[in-house]
Amino acid sequence: MIKALSALTVVAFIAAALTILPGFAPEVEAGVSTAPLTKSDRLDLRSDACARQNWPNFDASCLRGTSARDTLAPARVIRG
Repeated sequence: MIKALSALTVVAFIAAALTILPGFAPEVEAGVSTAPLTKSDRLDLRSDACARQNWPNFDASCLRGTSARDTLAPARVIRG
């Protein structure tokens, strides 16, 4: 009986804490950011001609990038 009452008391304290603690959180106001944030991990935007094409009719130039970083590096061969 004592275990049940102590468990009920603990549950009551946890419920009271979960009910009361959000009242101490700071108020948050919604607003519009003055400068748009950009993510650095996004791909470069393609031209409008590539954006208007539908699957599976993509032009080959739209499938792969043309910058120097898009070139494939040779694979390392380990012989042993």
